[in-house]
Amino acid sequence: MLTVHHLNNSRSQRVLWLLEELGAPYEIVRYERDPRTMLAPPALKAIHPLGKSPVVTVDGETLAETGAIVEFLLERYGDGRLAPPAGTPQARRMRYWLHYAEGSAMSPLLLKLVFSRMPSRAPGLLKPLVSGIASKAQAELVDPQLKTHFDYWEAELAPSGWFAGPEMTAADIMMSFPVEAAASRGAAADGRPNLAHFLKAIHARPAYQRALERGGPYAYA
Repeated sequence: MLTVHHLNNSRSQRVLWLLEELGAPYEIVRYERDPRTMLAPPALKAIHPLGKSPVVTVDGETLAETGAIVEFLLERYGDGRLAPPAGTPQARRMRYWLHYAEGSAMSPLLLKLVFSRMPSRAPGLLKPLVSGIASKAQAELVDPQLKTHFDYWEAELAPSGWFAGPEMTAADIMMSFPVEAAASRGAAADGRPNLAHFLKAIHARPAYQRALERGGPYAYA
């Protein structure tokens, strides 16, 4: 049996969603973030040395990194579903989005999160200084990068409403986390109808809803 080590409000929600789309059997072990630091609990390090989620265990093997897990699940349970035929331009496009979602897309979103939290965590006397630095960094460095990415997503969704072809693929499951996080933290869908439609479409899928029921509350849904 495959076990998903699931952290609340994390990338592991995508793994649950993919498993529900594929109808694959799995179990969940839940972990909760520290309410103050929002970090994963130390117990996750007993599963994988980095203590991050998602992590899955199956047949005595431990797998980490969302993209690698998604590729494994498609190979093991996909039977051709949620992935274009191998060797096609659509398959290469899907692979691109699998890597982009955790690479280029997440870097500015993480910077946005870090700079937005800096003032509240600074010592009292330094709060005005830290707040000024954080605001300047966001305005001059992070926000322009985010706008570039958001506009890119909007344009890429225009032909079909999906990222890797005329139908939904695992690329859309991978991209769900950065798009949902961007809509929550950076108002990505405001004035971008294709992104708004994408979010509405994925949230309406029965498998997405089942994943929420099994995984518990998810802030970005």
